[in-house]
Amino acid sequence: MSTHGDPAETERLLGLGQERRKTRKEVCTVIFAAVIIVAAVIVIVSLWTSLSYDDSYEKRNVILMISDGFGPASETFARDYIQYVKKLNYNYLTPLDKILVGSSRTRSSDSLVTDSAAGATAFACTIKTYNRAIGVNPEKVPCGTVLESAKHLGLATGLVVTSRITHATPATFSAHVVDRDMEADIAAQQIGDYPLGRQVDLMFGGGRCFFLPNSTEGSCRIDERDLVKESKERGFKYFSTRKEFDDLEPRKDKFPLLGLFTLDHMSYEIDRDPTKEPSLKEMSEKALKFLESATADSDKGFFLMIEGSRIDMAAHSNDAATHAHDIMAYHETIDLVKKYIDKHPGTVMISVSDHETGGLSLARQVSDLPQYLWYPEPVSRVKNSSFILSQELLNYWENDREAYIKNIIRSGLGIGDIDDYDVNWLNQNRTQLDYEYFLANITNFRAQLGWATHGHSSVDVNLYAYGQGSDALRGSHENTDIGDFIVKYLNLDLDFITYKLNSDNGTFHQAFESTHFHNDEHHHH
Repeated sequence: MSTHGDPAETERLLGLGQERRKTRKEVCTVIFAAVIIVAAVIVIVSLWTSLSYDDSYEKRNVILMISDGFGPASETFARDYIQYVKKLNYNYLTPLDKILVGSSRTRSSDSLVTDSAAGATAFACTIKTYNRAIGVNPEKVPCGTVLESAKHLGLATGLVVTSRITHATPATFSAHVVDRDMEADIAAQQIGDYPLGRQVDLMFGGGRCFFLPNSTEGSCRIDERDLVKESKERGFKYFSTRKEFDDLEPRKDKFPLLGLFTLDHMSYEIDRDPTKEPSLKEMSEKALKFLESATADSDKGFFLMIEGSRIDMAAHSNDAATHAHDIMAYHETIDLVKKYIDKHPGTVMISVSDHETGGLSLARQVSDLPQYLWYPEPVSRVKNSSFILSQELLNYWENDREAYIKNIIRSGLGIGDIDDYDVNWLNQNRTQLDYEYFLANITNFRAQLGWATHGHSSVDVNLYAYGQGSDALRGSHENTDIGDFIVKYLNLDLDFITYKLNSDNGTFHQAFESTHFHNDEHHHH
């Protein structure tokens, strides 16, 4: 049969039929997929090659800022609060809002809810480990940290915190023990009494009690080791007063430096006496001056860890006002560091939390039907932390105690319409923590703020970054990726440090019958 004039047959004879169209469609699909893959590879390579050394930025600095216990709700809370008290527009952005790049996933190796020890070890050693672990892996073997590796390569190193310097977060970068409560051992390691010798050039914070012999008033040790004396013998310039801090100058004072301003944690920002204790911003500014001076004539930079430690402790107490003031102090420090980076383009700053604390919710149903609101105003009236107020209540048992309680509520919490139930409850003989939690909740109820726990939660935390190469941190990351970023940026070798730690003395980090475990009431696991 003739096919003359049949279009379909003509297309088939010319190779333009359905089979050819199908083949061409498949080829186009493959080419399109290949283009997408190549583009993705180019993007990834461009991000990570931005971390490699180049002629423009031979000297590299890393500033790791840790906002302990600071979750996404805390940032919203602080922004709302600042907008209220400073009468700012609704679209005001905090210093952190402007540099948000992603989020960090926080689980530890043995729990969906991490503690600070495991959370910070993820940053320091780039591994997941068990809750309470300080610089050791799940098998309780010491792991090299980014600080130790940076020091080995010739970089200067520093730790600035508002907690005890022996507390979990700073400890993970500078010590190795199987349990975070071994703070007496941590203190000894931090001044150089462990296989690597002294690794930290600068330490500012609290926790002097773990450096004092047992016979000294205020000591937290059970032995007679005088680590202040030992630190001086190891070359440290030791100081503990505001005046000594203010008098420090890079031109006359050299590394290593050890500044311990309080026996225990440094004061909450809301309670801090500026004539006695420097702020987080002031300590960070001083640290940057010294680190810059120490590396001025070197092609090596520095690694500095700054922690807003007491953000977390306020959240443990569900103390909204205290939480807000420490967050604002952290914001001020972020601003300082950003300005430093603008003048030192080889520097990168990462800001991240080890976990969220308190399960903060900017909502609280106090009536039969929910209302869509919360009130910053009751928070703004608070003058002291619930911790300080609870200490006062605990120590006052005179006949006029009821009037004293009313004055605490009126002057400390800024509440005029005092509830008889609150007074009667506080007039009973209770523990310090009972008083602290109850006083905080008086304000929470009026502000309609909710808290789920006095411990930690497992929510992802915000990840912020600023400076060269920070685009590589965009997106959702495991907390170990933060450490990996630092390793890549500074070209570190943690495996070598791990080998050095374990080659000579395999037991220095372990607990023995004589080991002292310091019980901290703010541990919640």
